Amino acid sequence: MAIPLPLTSYSQISASSSYTSRTSFVPLTPRRRYSFSDQNFSRRVLISCSSSLSSNNGSTPESMNGSGLNGQSSFPGMPSFDGTSKPPLKWRRVLLKVSGEALAGDEEQNIDPKVTMSIAREVAAVTRLGIEVAIVVGGGNIFRGSTWAGCSGLDRSSADYIGMLATVMNAIFLQATMESIGIPTRVQTAFRMSEVAEPYIRRRAIRHLEKGRVVIFAAGTGNPFFTTDTAAALRCAEINAEVVLKATNVDGVFDDDPKQNPNARLLESLTYQEVLSKDLSVMDMTAITLCQENNIPVVVFNLSEPGNITKAIKGERVGTLIGGTWNSIVATT
Repeated sequence: MAIPLPLTSYSQISASSSYTSRTSFVPLTPRRRYSFSDQNFSRRVLISCSSSLSSNNGSTPESMNGSGLNGQSSFPGMPSFDGTSKPPLKWRRVLLKVSGEALAGDEEQNIDPKVTMSIAREVAAVTRLGIEVAIVVGGGNIFRGSTWAGCSGLDRSSADYIGMLATVMNAIFLQATMESIGIPTRVQTAFRMSEVAEPYIRRRAIRHLEKGRVVIFAAGTGNPFFTTDTAAALRCAEINAEVVLKATNVDGVFDDDPKQNPNARLLESLTYQEVLSKDLSVMDMTAITLCQENNIPVVVFNLSEPGNITKAIKGERVGTLIGGTWNSIVATT
């Protein structure tokens, strides 16, 4: 009759795949190999695991019951086991367009570290909710191609390429800031710069987003004569994002120039046709048309106001909404 397996020998079994004859616990009868499939052994291991994972009050840990802090579900919009649920989010995948001028802050330097850190912290807050965030950065704080074209024989195409390099500089700076606070971030450029960033590959970008990483698109569309606003609309359509969030230095779209007219009224919503017919300087016409054709709403808001990025990404009322209504996510023309 075989000698029963002592409880103190668990550590020896877990260290090897089978019970060998080198230990002092080997039965004198024909050898029997013990594994985790043995009924009695499996039952003992289960009891040991449940006792070590449970807390002092006998509650189940977060990873076992799917609930996070305060009994909330770890999955946004899904009910937890205590009957509570988080409010549904307006958008699940968004594209944030940050202009170069906004990154300059008070314009005492090309890039204001306080601005990039503010962006990083607010993006971090919404990514924890499960919202996928992609970013397109401009380069006007360093070099604007349309402004320098014609200077010292510089043609427009070359000037635009220099501007694309400026967006890469901003993207790398923003990436470093985000990763410094623990946000996994990838930079993808429209043309190859393998030593500093990934090339833009649509399926790879989507996979990064699905894994919870922030993706920063740099170098515009990779073609001259196209603005970074157009690049934002294009990337938004390509990665199937639900909205373009345009962060600027103004509170939104006004019916008049607020710098010249103090009574100018902030417009809460506009249609694409109103932007095109009134020639409002929100985005260039190519970008607005691309958004209209793909039913992509655009939210214009002030980057300098704390909390605005979080509000915009979560779908709360902020700035001006173009191509939709605040009570509906369906884009309107």
